[in-house]
Formats: sequence, C-alpha cells, structure tokens
Amino acid sequence: MTTTKSYALSPMWRLYVAAWLSYMLVIALVMQADTLLAGRLDPSLFWRAFVSIAPSAAMLALLWPLSGRFERRAVAGVQRFVIHILTAVAFATYAHTVLVVTQNPPPHPLSWHLWPFLYNMMSYAVVAGVFHLVRANAATQRQALATQQAQTLLVASELGALRSKLNPHFLFNTLHSIIALTGRNPEAAETALFQFSNMLRYVLDTERAGIDRVTLDAELDFVRDYLELESLRLGERLRVEWDLDPDLGDCLVPALSLQPLVENSIKHAFNPFTRHGILRIESRREPDTGLLRVTVRDDGPGAAAATIEASPGLGIRTIGRRLDLDYAGRAALRIDSQPGAGFAACVTVPTTP
Repeated sequence: MTTTKSYALSPMWRLYVAAWLSYMLVIALVMQADTLLAGRLDPSLFWRAFVSIAPSAAMLALLWPLSGRFERRAVAGVQRFVIHILTAVAFATYAHTVLVVTQNPPPHPLSWHLWPFLYNMMSYAVVAGVFHLVRANAATQRQALATQQAQTLLVASELGALRSKLNPHFLFNTLHSIIALTGRNPEAAETALFQFSNMLRYVLDTERAGIDRVTLDAELDFVRDYLELESLRLGERLRVEWDLDPDLGDCLVPALSLQPLVENSIKHAFNPFTRHGILRIESRREPDTGLLRVTVRDDGPGAAAATIEASPGLGIRTIGRRLDLDYAGRAALRIDSQPGAGFAACVTVPTTP
C-alpha cells in the first residue's frame, strides 16, 4: 500500500500568510491614498509593497524553528532574551537594507532610518511572541492530554481492582453465612448461593464485555443481591429502605458505581456497631437539570470531610474520577457527612449519553 504525503499548509501557516498578505494590501493602499481619492489605482504599488515586505515575512518565518529549538533544548529565559535581541537587530538591519535597495530613496537624515529600524524590531518582537505563545499553548494541550490519559489509565486500573476484589471480608463472611445456613435452612442457603453467583456473573460479564455503562435497574439488582447477602450476617441490624422512581430504571449509569457506596455504609455504619441502623437508597430526576440523582444514605456516625478525603479506600475515590472523565463535568459525586450526622453519597449523571 502506498501513502501520499500531504504538503498542505497548517492552519497556523495559512493564518501567517494571510496576515502578511493583508498587511501588504493595506500598505499598497496607503501608498496611493491620494491617487485613490482622485479615482485612480496604480497596480505597480501592489508589487512594490510585496517586494519590500515579502523578504521580511520570509525571514521572520524562521523564528518558528528557532522557537522550537529553544523548546527542545530548554533554553533559559535570559539566554533566549539575549539571542532574540541579537537576531532582532540583525533582522531590522536586513529589512531596512532591503527597503533602501528596493525603493532607492533620496538621502535622508539619520532619524529617517531610525524609525523603520525600530519598527522592524517591533515586528520581530510581535512575531516571536506569537510563535512562542503558539508553542506554549501546544505544550499545555499536550500536557493536559497526557494528564487525562494518565487519569484514564489510573481509573481503569482502579476499576479493574474493584472488579477483581469484591471485599475479601464480604466474600469470606458470605461463604461462612451460607455454610451456616446449609444445615438449618437449605432453601435459604440455595437462594443465597444463587444471589452470590449472580453478583459474580455481573462482575465477570461487565469485565469480559468491556461494559462501562449499565442500566440503573441492573446496577440496583447487583446492590440488592449484595445487601441480601450482607443481611445474612447483620440480620435485623440492617434495615434497607428503597425509594426509587420506576421511570428511571432504563437510565444508564457507570457499572459498579453504586455498590461501593453501599459497601462504604456497611463498613462504617453497621459493621462496628450492634445497634440497628437504616440504609436508604433513592433515585430521583432533578427538576431543574433533568439529571438522574441516586443517593445512598445511612444513619451511622458520619465523618469529617478531612477524614473522608484521607481514606485509603478505592471505591469512592474511583467513582468520583470516573464521573469526571466519562461525563466531562456533566456528572458528579457529592458527599454529605458530619460527625454524628450520618453519611450520604449522591451520584448525579445525565439521563441521556
């Protein structure tokens, strides 16, 4: 297979050429302002403007590879400034020489030569500044892209960890509870085994198919199985209240985005205590924005914001990162908790992709 190399000008160079051609046109029109007022046009002045300005435009274009060399070699600011001063003086001298040769003006005082020289120095500074800004902007975009890619890889690895781990304590406790049920209530043990296998199948299916979005109903079914199995151990200490909008079940949410929030409540609001507690799960459509809002709330001891931020767990941190990356700011995870006031985690996502 053969490939054809394109030599089309980049947008930056098209803009550069267009700017200089526009400038030449303005200069040619200014040079014949009097004749234009008299209703005449001298085409030769356009050629004279081109001949006098085009060499300078071509010379200034060399600032682009020069700025690239500065960037690749990480030239210090003071060294850049000195080099630019020297090259600006050389350019201004060259440009003024071209002007004198092409226009062959009569002898003039030194001040007549000084002002064009300073003008060319300014032209050099403007073009050099623009080229450096373009390169700085491109470097910023590359850095932002690299950061986003790094964040994406981090979230993907953390999601893989979530898929592969299901809390080992949960697995151990669930298997222990099922074994204990086998003797006294075989039917309940069989139901628990089916729920356990459904959870594992859900995790494996999303991983094998590379699925990152599932329906809210599917995610909530996974959460229900998880809570049913936890209730084998917690018994009456765990009371779950469901307040769901049935019209939102087909909305898509990130896979494994709700179970870690529920697991967090089980770990901090139920496991350490013998008292009864309430876990409430709600789904709503926000009236102002139309976003899907799913809230997981417990009446446990809560925690200060600094404590939550310093938590080493993957679950909540990974959910926040996934929402930021997947929805480009249109989704969010909000935490509402104070010591002694319970813990609430609220996920909001668009109801349409």
